[in-house]
Amino acid sequence: MKLPESQVAVLEAASATDERTIADLAEATGLKPETVTGAVFELEDEDLLSVTERTEESVSLTEEGGEYVEGGLPEIELYEAAIEAGAGDAPIQMGQAIGASGLGGPQVNIALSNYARKGYGTIDSGEITADPDADSDDDAEASALAALAAGESVDDADVLDQLESRGLVERSESTVRSATLTDDGVTAMMEGIEAAETVGQLTPEMLTSGEWRDVEFAEYNVAADAERMDGGKVHILRQTANRVKDVLVGMGFEEMDGPHADADFWINDCLFMPQDHPARTHWDRFALSNPTEIGDLPEDLVDRVHSAHLDGVGDHGEGYHSPWDEDFARAIALRGHTTSLSMRYLSGYAQGDLEPPQRFFSVEKVYRNDTLDPTHLLEFFQIEGWVMAEDLSVRDLMGTFEEFYAQFGITDIQFKPHYNPYTEPSFELFGNHPETGELIEIGNSGMFRPEVLEPLGVECDVMAWGLALERLLMLMYGFEDIRDVHGTLCDLELLRDVEVIH
Repeated sequence: MKLPESQVAVLEAASATDERTIADLAEATGLKPETVTGAVFELEDEDLLSVTERTEESVSLTEEGGEYVEGGLPEIELYEAAIEAGAGDAPIQMGQAIGASGLGGPQVNIALSNYARKGYGTIDSGEITADPDADSDDDAEASALAALAAGESVDDADVLDQLESRGLVERSESTVRSATLTDDGVTAMMEGIEAAETVGQLTPEMLTSGEWRDVEFAEYNVAADAERMDGGKVHILRQTANRVKDVLVGMGFEEMDGPHADADFWINDCLFMPQDHPARTHWDRFALSNPTEIGDLPEDLVDRVHSAHLDGVGDHGEGYHSPWDEDFARAIALRGHTTSLSMRYLSGYAQGDLEPPQRFFSVEKVYRNDTLDPTHLLEFFQIEGWVMAEDLSVRDLMGTFEEFYAQFGITDIQFKPHYNPYTEPSFELFGNHPETGELIEIGNSGMFRPEVLEPLGVECDVMAWGLALERLLMLMYGFEDIRDVHGTLCDLELLRDVEVIH
């Protein structure tokens, strides 16, 4: 019997009594694993080899997990510092323990979130206690990380689940194939097998020389495994953003652009948001430390906005009668909404005075100090839009939304009255999640109030909105957690395999 050289080598390395994995056969023959895999499948088709498969899970440390093997878990560092500072006897200030631990940045939050969970002590009202009987040397998660770093296995599934949720380990599954000689394979080996010179690829040289007439070509096995190649691809979020832009341009809108870090004046003051509004505190915004304030603001517009905040507009207007500080208005922060762009354009500051009718939009990132959950991120994309025209009404606004969302196959939009400091009337938009059936808030909208428009010099109606791009993605694809497609926890396999909706 004549067989290709690779198949002969695999048969000679295989055993009739012991299973040999692809890796074992590759090492024994000196062939590449993919070459061995192809030969094994071909020999299986000839009933010379029997092939079995099993799935193996492997666990590896992430970069962060490796750092904690070297430096220790943050919660252990905090516990040891708290014990040293006397928290085992009486509560101490949390800042004292954190300072003594040397932790900084995100490690502080990591330590605090795991400290009480592991029973190291309590954290309450800015004070921390430490349980003197806790044994940080016997920390199950630290021990598991050390074992994995040493190449050992960890059998505690709960610990591995916790480490995976913290992003300290990665799990992966692989298919392990093993081969043994069949009775026919043993018989063939006893009768003798010769290596036939075969060619796996036709080359230009073979064609020009005519050598192709005298060679034997190896059979191509379409069932054999091939190395997976994941090509580059536009992220599904960016694909959706591009579709949104195409839809809005098709509806007659022009695109706006502007700074991500901007003055509070453009972000909030022009929107008639009082400076003592809770959303404008340092807890809800990301302020910049360098530079801290903007130098270039139109003085006449600043004066008009200031007046609107203090006294309102018109004969019967009511302002907030609360302190208004120009220094605060000049303070720079990451924009919490792209309405800062709308203010720049409507005021004429961005590209000159605009005559109605006008339609503008943007699909850009915004930044909010929210709590991370399945529907909230610290940074996300907002679909900003507004229409300036005479005699606009809420019916025009609702009709615009119905037309827009219909382009994405969403026809069950619901509206709910809402309060905004800058629009009246106002309403929120909701859509039904295709998998859970739950109502999801997808945007906010309304008609700009006179207190917003008059200082900007706009004398006609303006209807405006801010829609969430990620929420649109959830309604289109059925995602239940936007962290699956965005940020450090995104599901790469999902992003590679998800179908593109046109």
